[in-house]
Amino acid sequence: MKKEYLACERREVFILLMFAAGMMGAYTFILRGGVFCNAQTANFVMMGVSLGTGKFSQGLYYLIPITAYFAGTILSELLPNPVKRIHLFRWDTYLVAFEIFVLFIVGWIPLTLNHHVVQVMINFIASMQYNTFRQAESIPMATTFCTNHLRQTGLGLIHYIKKRDIKALSKGLAHLSMLLSFLAGGIVEAAACLWLQERAIWIALLPLLVTFILLACGDIKEDHRDFQKIPSGH
Repeated sequence: MKKEYLACERREVFILLMFAAGMMGAYTFILRGGVFCNAQTANFVMMGVSLGTGKFSQGLYYLIPITAYFAGTILSELLPNPVKRIHLFRWDTYLVAFEIFVLFIVGWIPLTLNHHVVQVMINFIASMQYNTFRQAESIPMATTFCTNHLRQTGLGLIHYIKKRDIKALSKGLAHLSMLLSFLAGGIVEAAACLWLQERAIWIALLPLLVTFILLACGDIKEDHRDFQKIPSGH
């Protein structure tokens, strides 16, 4: 019998979140200081480079986005249980609503303001999204960056070539769909930045709104009987 998944575990939700993440990455790189806020590897590299070259104040600045990302992880672990007691939506649904709210606010922040404010805001929600959405139909996946998706796509391909492993190929194609979704988001957002400037981030509200609707409908219609069920990977 085919396994039933919660709405927050379905692949279409992950693809939409990855599409929005590609937009966030393009937006912060093009308009908000030339950085990618979806993950923290670059911040650690830049902190090490700055400290190693004697730029101590610049190096210590990177503790701010790193701390924001860290705080997002902690909160996304602490909040799901209290949210269950409301018995309306699951935590995942509330999180997407919160992301929509934050990005709507970001669109009102002028480009003349210090970019660090927006960078920290997006660091925070990206961390919460990454920590909350972990498995798409039993396949571990990230929704804010691409490195492991690229690796898993390659593994799926080589395992199919060597062993004719259809399951591995299917898994690899699932990761490939995430890569393509992220890329598409970046392309769309890059074009929007040219025309809409700071408000270009509002384009990312579209996939997030669709995600919210899918999750809310799942909570109300399908998942209510499993309201206490914990998503795979948690």
